[in-house]
Amino acid sequence: MTQALEQRTYLPEPGEGERLAEVVSFLEAHERRAGDRVEPRYLLVGAGEGEQIPVPAEVHAILKQVVAALQAGRAVTVAPRTTKLTTQQAADLLGVSRPTVKRLIAVGELPAEKVGTRHRVVLRDVLEYQQQRRAQQYEALMETSVEIDDEENPERVAEQLRVARKAVAARRRSRGASA
Repeated sequence: MTQALEQRTYLPEPGEGERLAEVVSFLEAHERRAGDRVEPRYLLVGAGEGEQIPVPAEVHAILKQVVAALQAGRAVTVAPRTTKLTTQQAADLLGVSRPTVKRLIAVGELPAEKVGTRHRVVLRDVLEYQQQRRAQQYEALMETSVEIDDEENPERVAEQLRVARKAVAARRRSRGASA
């Protein structure tokens, strides 16, 4: 069981695509029959008669993701994590610096608990923050997007972009004032 807690990368095997296609086909067919709800109807089956156990929904979701990645010819890394992270681990996961994580904790954007002189962050909170940040980034991209016609005057397009940037900057300033 110790080996299961170590990080490991799995590479797709040459010629494995056909077998993986069968797995993908099976999973998709079952989902079509079950609808949007995932039933714990997948089973691990042993060699002996009656040796079976239902696969939990989380494991089913992981299996689907792994199979899809392997079928696409990509490697898959399984890296178990603790549920409490140091600020450096949280920074690595978010792709930011440790001082940025400390600032997020200080302003209350990222909940943390203090253990002695150090902060510990719950993995679920870090992942939720990451999702919120990603949603805000997509929203900002949508706000600054401008429909551009190939025939349109470049000065008109530049003006539309200036207006969009000003609107985003004003929104940021108003958020900063309310925080």
